[in-house]
Amino acid sequence: MCGIAGEIRFDGAEPDVAAVARITAEMHRRGPDGSGVHASGAVALGHRRLKILDLSERGAQPMVDPELGLAAVFNGLIYNYRELRSELEAAGHRFFSTSDTEVLLKAFRQWGPSCVERFLGMFAFGIVERDTGVLTLGRDRLGIKPLYVTEGTGRLRFASSLPALLAGGGVDTAIDPVALHHYLTFHSVVPAPRTILSGVRKLPPATVRTIRPDGTATERVYWRPEHVRRPEHAGMDARDWSDAVLEALRVAVRRRMVADVPVGVLLSGGLDSSLVVALLAREGQSGLKTFSVGFHATAGEAGDEFEYSDLVAAEFGTDHQQILVDPDRMLPAVDAAIGAMAEPMVSHDCVAFHLLAQEVSRSVTVVQSGQGADEVLAGYDWYPPLAGVPRERGPEAYARVFTDRPHAELAAVLEPEWLLDHDPSRAFVAEHFAAPGAEETLDAALRLDSTVMLVDDPVKRVDNMTMAWGLEARVPFLDHELVELVAACPPEHKLAHGGKGVLKDAARGVVPDAVIDRPKGYFPVPAIRHLEGPFLDRVRDAVTDPVAKARGLVRRDWLDTMLADPNTTRTNLGSNALWQVALLEMWLQERGL
Repeated sequence: MCGIAGEIRFDGAEPDVAAVARITAEMHRRGPDGSGVHASGAVALGHRRLKILDLSERGAQPMVDPELGLAAVFNGLIYNYRELRSELEAAGHRFFSTSDTEVLLKAFRQWGPSCVERFLGMFAFGIVERDTGVLTLGRDRLGIKPLYVTEGTGRLRFASSLPALLAGGGVDTAIDPVALHHYLTFHSVVPAPRTILSGVRKLPPATVRTIRPDGTATERVYWRPEHVRRPEHAGMDARDWSDAVLEALRVAVRRRMVADVPVGVLLSGGLDSSLVVALLAREGQSGLKTFSVGFHATAGEAGDEFEYSDLVAAEFGTDHQQILVDPDRMLPAVDAAIGAMAEPMVSHDCVAFHLLAQEVSRSVTVVQSGQGADEVLAGYDWYPPLAGVPRERGPEAYARVFTDRPHAELAAVLEPEWLLDHDPSRAFVAEHFAAPGAEETLDAALRLDSTVMLVDDPVKRVDNMTMAWGLEARVPFLDHELVELVAACPPEHKLAHGGKGVLKDAARGVVPDAVIDRPKGYFPVPAIRHLEGPFLDRVRDAVTDPVAKARGLVRRDWLDTMLADPNTTRTNLGSNALWQVALLEMWLQERGL
């Protein structure tokens, strides 16, 4: 787990090593254990290191292999690196370290860019070939590790973080009107390759981009879950499916135990993280460290789920830490969480994860998390209404239950110059639903959510907030083999028992029934869901700041109405509408934009 950066020149000039160094330094919290910059020919690479594997300097980056003529920067972890190393050694490769980064280098030389198809893990990387000057960028199947790109005159730069690229200078920081539309309508998600800034793009998940010295590039998507029924699963009943899902999750959890440092678990008290704890216990993990966070109640809304996390910790004898956040820490934590965001993220979970990660990082460097289960196993309440909807009406039904507000309502929110004469968010949904496969509406919705919404909301949230404290988070529910299996599972099994039915059946007898049968919970941060007092003052200061007025995104009459009654107007999925707009403005101001 690290921060990576680089620049490739197309104009014959040498790379701007100082700019790459600034970009790299900006990511020091992603990699507090070391740094390095390497330049050769038209390419410069930068790296910040968080030591997880091969804690010696042999695992330092940028990693250069003179014999192969390759140099690389790598963020993430290849869980099957030992098996791949054995295969590569049998093919004649010699290793000087025990790191997975060196396995990446050898695998790239052995199999070319298609090596990614052999990797089990989460990753983003840049590899430069000394003899050809070709730069290859790659990202894992579910987009667990981020990769941002900006292009300028005669050059391209990349980094693990959007704000890091800003530190390099020369970035077009104008707001992308289409991205703004997505942000305000598509559940605050800006799908790849766009970001909220016109001058920064992100490499989509499951994508390899090959960039040649003349600036031309090719891009290949190497994986996509099909969400169709497979012949090999014919005849499987609900019990068969739950057994298969449990075994796939067991394998996924076991894979994510790989580390040269201790591994803990973020235990929310929900089914997903509780099942991860149970499976780790079954793998023989003793003295497992688990962590839960809670907040004081506000406006009658509870702020913790300690009842359930305590139950699980007691059941499996974990070394459990309950973290109750003092109210005095909350307001500073809001600004700190915004500072950690690579892109604006509305979810109040960000603050919870940021505070949790701060405390957890004092004890361990790696944690497993239950993130992703709801998106791949149909755990959210917007999925049941899609069951049985005719396929041709799928996009309309999905938009009705998921999007924040209809396109037409933006006219009441945005100043006229930011309004579009078309609805790019609805067109985006329709395009995804029109792709081959996913013959049922729910399958199409799950395919869209697991490859887009999941990547640019929950997954990015966990990466940003944990890496702000040099903490590596691993997500077994996003093991791509588990995702493929669940994608083939008939929708009725996933919707059973109020959602995630196949997982609840799998968990029966593995975790306490009280955890399985409890109402679905969320990371509650009541102080943000119900804006009042100093939190409302912070929002008011941001949206009425002269910088915000000069930016001219949001109508004054809409803001005045929201500030007079900040908690009534909600988006379609219940988010605070004022917080959504204020968060964007606060993020822009934090970046000095």
